[in-house]
Amino acid sequence: MPFVADAFRSRLNDTFTGGATERPAWIDELEQGTDAGFFGPGSATWSVHGGKQTILAGVRALLVQALHPGALAGVADHSRYREDPFGRLAGTIRWIYTVSHGDTTAARSASAWVRKLHERVRGEYVDGHGVTKPYAANDPDLARWVHLAFTDAFLRSAQLWGDPIPGGADAYVREWAIAGRLMGVEDAPESDAELRAQMNGYLDRGELVATARTLDVVRFIKDPPLARLLRPGYRALFDGAVVSLDPRHRSMLGLRTPAVGPVEFPVRRTAGVVLDGIGAVLGHQPGTERAALVRIARLGGERRIPDATVWWVLRKRTAPGVCTRIRDG
Repeated sequence: MPFVADAFRSRLNDTFTGGATERPAWIDELEQGTDAGFFGPGSATWSVHGGKQTILAGVRALLVQALHPGALAGVADHSRYREDPFGRLAGTIRWIYTVSHGDTTAARSASAWVRKLHERVRGEYVDGHGVTKPYAANDPDLARWVHLAFTDAFLRSAQLWGDPIPGGADAYVREWAIAGRLMGVEDAPESDAELRAQMNGYLDRGELVATARTLDVVRFIKDPPLARLLRPGYRALFDGAVVSLDPRHRSMLGLRTPAVGPVEFPVRRTAGVVLDGIGAVLGHQPGTERAALVRIARLGGERRIPDATVWWVLRKRTAPGVCTRIRDG
């Protein structure tokens, strides 16, 4: 029913924009710029970040990031995630999609802005071996763990619920390594095998641990202060995120795949239905992608997708989300 769809859309937009009543100006600003950006139409990054499974991926990334006591301490000690969880979410979304769809200047500026905010995020934490250590959010090792958890979460979620990735998993990991380097991660993985090896390294070295603080954060992620209309769908997405976790991470977090006895619930399918519903309500193309296509069309008319036979053009006066598909030749 239109009324229900409108109410659902309103609650979703409130959640993802931190309660903004209008379309954020930064999205429209992505139409400006002097180049196509680091990625572009046909890229693995646009494919992975363009699917509605990114909502679930974000939940998964937060769960995995919380296993590093240094990364967790920075969030717990310096953010207002309990008082303003959706404001923090809106800021993260802005960075992700500016790097994904903005021109290279915008991507670099957004990353520099985040790193500037991180300069004050300092303190101490107890590591996985019981040793008290100092932390700083911009430390390369902490930045690397956050990058790894993000990359892995978005990649695995896309593999389970998204469209086929152009170039496969290696292409996405290689492309998104650019974002890692913008955030100070010099040794960001450039293949799926490297991603798995680096993540396994944290486990092998005993650097990950689930403390009482970790489990408290997990409880908050499981039951955030969402509008009542969104709670059933969110629970399905949370369960999907849990199912997609590395079993070792899932065990450390004290999470289990929903089941009755030996019979597991069809969590993956249920999460997919919820994601399809979100896509039907919000549309299947991010507004930031439409803005990027406007910029690319302005700069060069059409931008050829590497190694493909399809050109995508978005004309500014076209209805939102409508592209003209022009076959090569």
